[in-house]
Order: sequence, then structure tokens, then C-alpha cells
Amino acid sequence: MNNTSRPTAIAVRGLRKTYGDKIVLDGIDLRVAEGTVFALLGPNGAGKTTMVQIMSTLISADGGSVEVAGHDVVAQPEGVRAAIGVTGQFSAVDNLLTGEENLILMARLHHLTREEEQRRVAELLERFDLVEASDQTPTTYSGGMQRRLDLAMGLMGSPRIVFLDEPTTGLDPRGRQTMWQAIRSLASDGVTIFLTTQYLEEADRLADHIALLDGGKLVAEGTAEELKRLTPGGHISLKFADPTDLESAAAVLDTISRDDSQLALQVASDGGIKSIRSVLDQLESRSIEADSLTVHTPDLDDVFFALTGQTTTNEEVSS
Repeated sequence: MNNTSRPTAIAVRGLRKTYGDKIVLDGIDLRVAEGTVFALLGPNGAGKTTMVQIMSTLISADGGSVEVAGHDVVAQPEGVRAAIGVTGQFSAVDNLLTGEENLILMARLHHLTREEEQRRVAELLERFDLVEASDQTPTTYSGGMQRRLDLAMGLMGSPRIVFLDEPTTGLDPRGRQTMWQAIRSLASDGVTIFLTTQYLEEADRLADHIALLDGGKLVAEGTAEELKRLTPGGHISLKFADPTDLESAAAVLDTISRDDSQLALQVASDGGIKSIRSVLDQLESRSIEADSLTVHTPDLDDVFFALTGQTTTNEEVSS
């Protein structure tokens, strides 16, 4: 079942939010399908965290409407809170309690029975590889372990929808990979994930659907592959062992650039099999031999820069 045929988990219509003279969200419309991973990308200050805070009932919007799990965030906030889990950029664990005690605290806030509490705490410690560290305080944990504990706490109430606001900020590559595995596991269990991130690789690897937020507006939306196709810049790089072959290839191919010192050409291509085969056929028909061939297709970095004119490393202006 694709995203359009799945039931709706989150529906946002005409969402607006301002802080003084600054427009943070300017009429946002989006839909998140149940059981999918939805990634919201945007530069620092684009309004990603503000959107999560509105959808999770932490702050109010200035206009528009939001429904989460079928509940209006203004009229039915308790229904929304009962259906969601939230993990933010910074760990919310209590450093005076052990890992297990943090989970027990969350279990009691959710009014679980003692039997449910014991079962759920054991499940989450096992799921997030925290069993051996369960009797230690989070001050002894690595950043990745703290983030996994924070996520485990957010899952105590078995939420149907989980908001992950920059969940891997500050983690090293290993910690990021571990969090990605946890997110994939949740998605495979049918949990709807709403992910905000500046890590384009993260969105590319995890998301079923991606929206790009810039200047308070959604400027693009689709799958990773659909967004990449919006952006020009795909090419094939060819290198030759012989200057004669370089000259001959440059005469017959749709050349973007040429480097005589490296005996290299860049040829326009969408990266598809037909495009690659066409280049190879043209070379073969003229007995031109390429020493090597590499394909470059636009990635989400290219999409991000093309649509926003920014990289993802600008300093934070506002959330």
C-alpha cells in the first residue's frame, strides 16, 4: 500500500506561526500516512522544531489546523498526547536516576500496572541494548546510549506516532547508525515516524516521504528519488588512457566539461541505464576506449542547495 492509499496519521492545513515580526510557518499543508517515516528537512531556523512543538501540543499555532491520530491538537490535546511519543534534540533523561529507574518513572506516569511496568521496562531495555547499563545513571552513558534511553522513555506508552526532532544531533557515526536501526525497527512495527533532521543522508536512508521547509513554506515534497529528479546536475565522468580517445569522445558526446590534464570528460546524464548504455554505444561504435566510467546523480545535498540556496550548516537563527 503506498502513501496515498494509507490512512492519515497527521493532517496539517494552513498552519501559521509568527514570533514578533518573524514568520516561522506560513500556511503549511502536509499529510503523513500511517506506518510511514516522514522526514521534514530544512536549514537551521526553518521552523522544523516549531512544527513538532505545535503537533505535539507544546505550543499553539496562530492559524490553521492540525490533526494527529484523528484528534485536533487544540480541541482534543489529551487524545493527541495519549497517541504520541516525543524525542527532542537534547536528552530529557533524569541523570539522578538509573536507566531502569527512568523507564519505571515513565511507566508510572503512564499509569501502567505493576505487571505491565515490569514487562515494558524489560522489553525496552532489551530493544535498545541497555540491559547491561540499566543499573547505571545516564551520566556514565555515551551520547548514543543517552539518546536511546530517551527514545525508549518516549515509547513507554506504546505510541502510534513518534516525533523525532533532530534525534541524532551530536552523535558520532556509530551512534547515528544505532539510532537509525532503532528507527527502522519502529517503522517495521507499523509506528508512524515524523522525523526532523538536517542530515540529508538520514532522510535519504530512512524516509518514505520527504518535505523541504524553507522560509516558512514547503518548497518541495516527495520521495527521495522524486526530489532528486527535480535537480539537474547528473553526469557521467569518463577517463581515457590516450589523448586521441579523449579528443574523439569529446567530439561525439554531450560534453559538460573537459580536463585535458586528467584526460577526463563529464557527460550529461540522468544516471539511468539507458543513458549510460547510450554513452557506451557511442564510444563502441567509434572504437573509442574509456579507461574508467563513474556515474554521479544528484543527491539530497544537491536538492537542498538548489531549492534553498543554502547548505545545512548555517548557524541557528530560530527554531
